[in-house]
Amino acid sequence: MRAAAPWRHRVAQALGIQAAELAAGACGCAFFFFLFCGYFMLRPIRETLGIQAGLDQLQWLFTATFFAMLAVVPLFGWLSARVARGTLVTCAYAAFALAMAGYAALFHWRPDSVWAARSFYVWLSVFNLVVVSLGWSLMADVFRMDSAKRLFAFIAAGASAGGLCGPLLGGLLAAALGPAGLLLLSALLLTATLPLKRWLLRWRATTRPEAETAELAAPIRGAMLAGLARIFQSPFLLGIAVLVLLLATLSTFLYMEQARLVAGAFTDTAQRIRVFAALDFTVQALSLLSQLFLTSRLAARLGVRFLLAAVPLAMALAFLALALYPVFAVLAGAMILRRVGEYALVKPGREMLFTAVSPEDKYKTKNVIDTVVYRAGDAASGWVKAGVDTLGHGVALIAMLGALCALAAAALGYGLGRRADRQPPPNS
Repeated sequence: MRAAAPWRHRVAQALGIQAAELAAGACGCAFFFFLFCGYFMLRPIRETLGIQAGLDQLQWLFTATFFAMLAVVPLFGWLSARVARGTLVTCAYAAFALAMAGYAALFHWRPDSVWAARSFYVWLSVFNLVVVSLGWSLMADVFRMDSAKRLFAFIAAGASAGGLCGPLLGGLLAAALGPAGLLLLSALLLTATLPLKRWLLRWRATTRPEAETAELAAPIRGAMLAGLARIFQSPFLLGIAVLVLLLATLSTFLYMEQARLVAGAFTDTAQRIRVFAALDFTVQALSLLSQLFLTSRLAARLGVRFLLAAVPLAMALAFLALALYPVFAVLAGAMILRRVGEYALVKPGREMLFTAVSPEDKYKTKNVIDTVVYRAGDAASGWVKAGVDTLGHGVALIAMLGALCALAAAALGYGLGRRADRQPPPNS
């Protein structure tokens, strides 16, 4: 055990964290590794199904996902008001694992069903946002702001590592297992996060006052739709919601343009899957390196305001480049920049904002923002993109709108991050 301390110290120093936090950070990292590995095994299937459903149908799928989110929010509010906060993640993840098993059976018996494919596209979009939002709610509950600045990038690196392994596993096992088998494997990976959740809550109990630990045994207070109402009662939460809307708009503009350019450049389904898998691999590899060795140091030196403002500013330039050169290579670069920046900087920074809010806001309000608000941005911007396409203005007008949204997101992100940077440390 004596030899382990210097080793632990060196690893923590390389990662820019404290040695006492290394075990908790590694547990959070493993949590998101399992979560994202399971999801990214299924993502290429979803993207391929989206193109096969028709490029003119994507906005309908986004709209269906938004309404599905509207149905999920009151169910989540009902559950959180009746289940102890410490077991809320367990109940939600178990329900999603059972749904995965149901889709596995459906794809086994009806592999060519168009409606099964469309519903799966919507369901996986809901699944992704809900389970990730709940995972980060848990991390915001376990860690305070000072620890979050050091650890959230390291924890997010687990998501990127899972995003790297997921497509590789999916590609290797797709022929042998098929969609049904991949779904069952994803369900197993999802349930593997639950023992890690229990360990994190035990670690939290050792670092927090007894009164805070006792709160985990009680349900979250507030009405079923309290999370939605809280957004309009707090300027800080409203600012986060607007930031998420702007970022979702940027993502959707690029996503739909990506679908159009990929469909035109690659006519074979297998080629499209390889392109999507290559993009995913590149994004996750770059994100992982940034999260491990760069993000925590940037957060410590430049603050949360830099994490939230730098990427939107870069995206404004990327959209202008796309307006001038509307080709797949430029779009691929913009997609990689946006997603790497999202995973390495914006996502950790945005999650840090929730470390200082109430438990109700960490779970209920955050869940509404991460799901309903995000998908509302998807749906609205999807229809805007479809409307602009019908006018025949091509990529240029969308790129200009994207640049304006990116500049607005940069200004708002800077303001929110500056407020978070002014948060006093605990016991000060």
